[in-house]
Amino acid sequence: MVYSLTIFCWMDSIKMSFSNLFKSISIGRLSIKNRIVFPPMGTRFADVSGQVTQRHIDHYKARAKGGAGLLIVPWVLVDTQMEKKTGRLRLDSDEYIRGLNEIVEAVHSHDAKIAIQLSQGGRAISASEALNGIPVSSSVSYCQPYNTTARALTLSEIDHLVEAFAMASYRAKIAGFDAVEYHAASGYLISQFLSPYVNKRTDKYGGNAEKRLTFLYEIIERTREKVGPDYPLMVRISGDEFVDGGLTLDDNKYIAQRLEAAGVNCIDVTMGIVESYHKAMPPMSVPRAAYIHLAKGIKESVSIPVIGVVRINNPTLAERLLEEENADMIAMGRALLADPELPNKAKRGALDDINPCIYCNRCEMATSDNVHVRCSVNPNLGNENKYPLEPTRKPKRIIVVGGGPAGMVAATQTALKGNDVTLFEKKGKLGGQLVLAASPPYKDEIYPLIDYLETQLCKSGAKVILDQEVTNQSLLELQPEVVIISTGAQQIVPRIDGIDKQNVVYAWDVLRGNVETGNKVIVIGGGMVGLETAEYLAENGCQVQIIEMLPEVGKDMEPFSKIFLIERFQEMGVKISTSCMVNKINDNGVEATDNKWRKHLYEAENVVIAVGSRVDNSINTSFSKGIEVHTIGDCKMPRKILEAIHEGTLVAQRI
Repeated sequence: MVYSLTIFCWMDSIKMSFSNLFKSISIGRLSIKNRIVFPPMGTRFADVSGQVTQRHIDHYKARAKGGAGLLIVPWVLVDTQMEKKTGRLRLDSDEYIRGLNEIVEAVHSHDAKIAIQLSQGGRAISASEALNGIPVSSSVSYCQPYNTTARALTLSEIDHLVEAFAMASYRAKIAGFDAVEYHAASGYLISQFLSPYVNKRTDKYGGNAEKRLTFLYEIIERTREKVGPDYPLMVRISGDEFVDGGLTLDDNKYIAQRLEAAGVNCIDVTMGIVESYHKAMPPMSVPRAAYIHLAKGIKESVSIPVIGVVRINNPTLAERLLEEENADMIAMGRALLADPELPNKAKRGALDDINPCIYCNRCEMATSDNVHVRCSVNPNLGNENKYPLEPTRKPKRIIVVGGGPAGMVAATQTALKGNDVTLFEKKGKLGGQLVLAASPPYKDEIYPLIDYLETQLCKSGAKVILDQEVTNQSLLELQPEVVIISTGAQQIVPRIDGIDKQNVVYAWDVLRGNVETGNKVIVIGGGMVGLETAEYLAENGCQVQIIEMLPEVGKDMEPFSKIFLIERFQEMGVKISTSCMVNKINDNGVEATDNKWRKHLYEAENVVIAVGSRVDNSINTSFSKGIEVHTIGDCKMPRKILEAIHEGTLVAQRI
């Protein structure tokens, strides 16, 4: 039968007025139309020389057009004599003004304001990015994430950098930027002077809290000489550095007060440094707005506007945070990567049309790998003009087999182009592997994505038929012109002696609630599915032992999610054995051999298999001549949400 999808909103209310969110605000002399900030999010769009590209212009224009009030261009270098970083925008020379002005004009054309964030890495860069391979900092300092030891800046070098920040600020004003933000957070150079964790100087730039502010004071003073007394200046600080010996909220309240006295017009509050950077880009396992108390603490200490940030992914939450006076403005970084139209959709009440960020951190993973930013749920990120939904000239009869994310997106996009589309799903509900992905603890952010994809599918006009398995023969009887196969993947059954024993179960069945286990469980496989299944079992009171053949678990996981997960494992007592090969499953557990050929016996009531997945090839892709066939998603190759949604979009463009 044809299933009638029920459209419902994944937010709290579809009739909210958002009276706080869409209220204007001023930063110094600068008037901003609403309280929504697109914060400094890395993109890696710059060319190798540090110039603006068309991708930059399209990227910021889309978010300005989408309704954000203030946008901030991130991490622009003010000096390249001590730092050779490529893939970053630069403003250490007049030659970069014209390109940056193109971004400014694109944003201003949609009645939004734009600031530029100026920064230097200091110790927070690799040796290959530093002059002569040695980074600089406030003091001699080892940086564990980059495995480098920085040298202390000399007094003349500090003077040079003060002038570099001031000149870059002047160029930013010439380029048309409405404000400048100094990056004094996240463990970068200015914060290395502010923080006692790094700054061990005994001259005028160190020794106590006031002296550690001297470098930033001098930047502000020199900048004011160049840009005038009324040009808006902002500073981003880490409300808590989350390292022993680092800045705390109380320390930063003092810093914020002193910056206000020095003429700063706005404080932008993030958290963490390079050693604790996972706090600044928390994954979905961290509660929404988990660190908003930092912005609230700063707001209570100053009278200038304060921006709150991190894990604020929908307008309902943003409105509540403003109403409770946690901050004056709300930064929605990853949420606006996922859907640049979020503000406009919220304003007109179309909350169920907001493409929800799931905080998978694929955006952060991309830029960390020095490739341009990507988003799991938004294929248009970085390709704003690449996938236009143009009506087809010749509508086709299209069958989509499989109602996972790839199939739903493909059906939606092809139907919106004017084709006659029918999607078949053999189960009683849509979602495919997304339903499974949402089952482990702390994966609730997946559910809004399922709801969104269902809603868009319903609105597209595509027909959806559930509880009906499709075969090659039944496909031929439907006489399609195009078949899109998105049947997903199946679990791998490893070749292990005893794999057919009754105490053996599979991870997907555990997560779906189809099987029960005893209190003592072994999970074979330490990839993402194995780890999440282990946590699911531990949360339900099981004693869990993970066995992984590789030297490290979670190789396929987003790094920050893994950090938080391993911390929870330590609290729950989940045990992990790596570099260990399972030889045999018996009635009481498993026999395994480690990388030194030592045999181990692990006792358990049940053994859970989580060793990966393989393609579902139940549909023969060459079943009939004259029918256009496309294979997408996990049935092409088991991967992640990003690949499924992107392929669903791409195939619609090809048809």
